[in-house]
Amino acid sequence: MKNQFIIILIALISFEGISQDLTTFFSKADTFFKANVSDGKVAYTKIYKNPSTLNNLLSLAEGISVSKSDANNYQAFWINAYNLSVIKGIIDNYPTNSPLDNAGFFDKTTYSLGGKKITLNDIEHKLLRGQFNDARFHFVLVCGAVGCPPLVNEAYLPNTLNAQLEKQTKIALNGSFLRVNDKKKRVEASQIMEWYKGDFTMNGKSEIDFINQYRTEKLEGKYKLSYFPYDWKVNKQ
Repeated sequence: MKNQFIIILIALISFEGISQDLTTFFSKADTFFKANVSDGKVAYTKIYKNPSTLNNLLSLAEGISVSKSDANNYQAFWINAYNLSVIKGIIDNYPTNSPLDNAGFFDKTTYSLGGKKITLNDIEHKLLRGQFNDARFHFVLVCGAVGCPPLVNEAYLPNTLNAQLEKQTKIALNGSFLRVNDKKKRVEASQIMEWYKGDFTMNGKSEIDFINQYRTEKLEGKYKLSYFPYDWKVNKQ
């Protein structure tokens, strides 16, 4: 009985430690984004000159473990971890004109996060898209390029995650993510919608249906959809 009590106590202490680390991570990530992101652009030069805050934040993320069954904490952690790691990847290759100028940026370079050695593609495709059917991830995972949806100057937090996902999706689909010509009934979308068409056409919906979920001015009638080239220039201030 005594041994069982000790095991339970250790488990509770361990859980409390992880919980505190996760809360600290969210708080410090929020402070970092507020200090270094403005209008969707990142102060890479500033971070490059003093990377200690970013490095410490990623070191904290290395020891955090969160279960996918705890969906809000899990998703918020990995979204922030992805965006911070992209910034780290740019800084490690700074100055650079584009993430694509650096071989293996998304699929070879690994980061120590959540007890794993993991690439950016692993986070996006295996840990998030592979576990949850939610196209809104495409509007909050920011790949370090101008063509990406804008990076927010705040952390994604478990208690506000759904509202943040909704907000960023609306911003993108009412902004630069689409180019609409009402007279010609044509709409050009970011190539993200071409690359991940399956994510935007789940449950029998069309891409236009998805767009209209979030557009203030709906695309009424039959619009012809095409895609404009992705701008891979780095999203620096």
